[in-house]
Amino acid sequence: MSATTRMTAALAALLLASGADAQNRTIRIATLSPLSGSLSSLGVQVRNGTQLAVNEAAPAFAKLGLKVQLVAFDDQADPATGTAAARKIAADRQILAVVGALNSGVTIPASAALQSSRVVMVNSASTANQVTDRGLKNVNRIVPRDDAQGPAGASFIRSTLKAKKVYVLNDKTAYGEGLADEVERSLKAGGVKVVASEGTEEKADFSGVIAKIRLQKPDVIYFGGVYNQVGVFLRQLRGAGVMIPVVGGDGLDSSELSRIAGPGARDVYYTTTAAPVESLPSAGAFAATYRKTFGMAPQGFAVFGYDAARVALRGILAAAKAAPNGVPSREQVQSAVRRGTYSGLLTGTVTFNGVGDRREANLYVMKLNGTKATLSATVKVAAPAR
Repeated sequence: MSATTRMTAALAALLLASGADAQNRTIRIATLSPLSGSLSSLGVQVRNGTQLAVNEAAPAFAKLGLKVQLVAFDDQADPATGTAAARKIAADRQILAVVGALNSGVTIPASAALQSSRVVMVNSASTANQVTDRGLKNVNRIVPRDDAQGPAGASFIRSTLKAKKVYVLNDKTAYGEGLADEVERSLKAGGVKVVASEGTEEKADFSGVIAKIRLQKPDVIYFGGVYNQVGVFLRQLRGAGVMIPVVGGDGLDSSELSRIAGPGARDVYYTTTAAPVESLPSAGAFAATYRKTFGMAPQGFAVFGYDAARVALRGILAAAKAAPNGVPSREQVQSAVRRGTYSGLLTGTVTFNGVGDRREANLYVMKLNGTKATLSATVKVAAPAR
């Protein structure tokens, strides 16, 4: 082998080693949310909020000789698709944390699929009690549970809307059914009569349900579901001349609801875990950056995606500073995220209890008339003691 050939081989080996080292010092954070399909308007907000958090955190990682990247997975709001994506996440050793999923029905199986690989999940939207009731060490969330959101909605129905009779509907998903169950339980405990409680997977023709509602003559309808289904229901309900208030949960928190409901978007209320951006004094700079970066105004789900990502990234940084070579293991990140205290977030300080629930958070009651949603009330709620 000539001297020139030996030099070329040595240089190639050096470049290869350098590239491998750079690869080893690249850390990834994933998002798991619907980026296509009927719920994509919410899932994109989560991804975008996370991207801004990654952009802001990059200099802090660079100081430790690390590069941080976002990789976004589309779960299509489908449990099987989300679980398959979770397995891909587990197989990518550079991914140390996940923001997501959006839907409780996806979060529950996806987090179980990630458990053995110890990839930590910081959830920004899933409210079903079962998300954290399983006691998984890798699961945390920054939003209140259904057993907080349900009673808050029921209290609003009872105290503000003064309802005596309520018709309860749900969409037969883990999210909608769990939320409706909590509302029903709390209404009954408060002396409000639940005239009917049923699940429906109907998406196009609600005439049968509306006919039953007419017979029961409730004061309020509660629908545990998501905007794409509830919007169609509202349009047909108002078209049939039924004008009583309709109340729901954070699944209605989308600008798409008024578009789908059209003239039916009248006298609609919903509790939401995602604060209206304008109600957060510290969110002005975030909103301006979001508009500049993505060409659209942020919604509440972008704020919570951003804060969930900041929690995950701070946990990774804390673990990296304690790691001997500056590159933390998944187990170290999992532990650091759970035990951290995260101040200065747009939604307030975050700490987690023993099962990963946020110890204290706010719920917001919004009123929708036409295309405008306005803040009706703010309710502070605490996680169950653990």
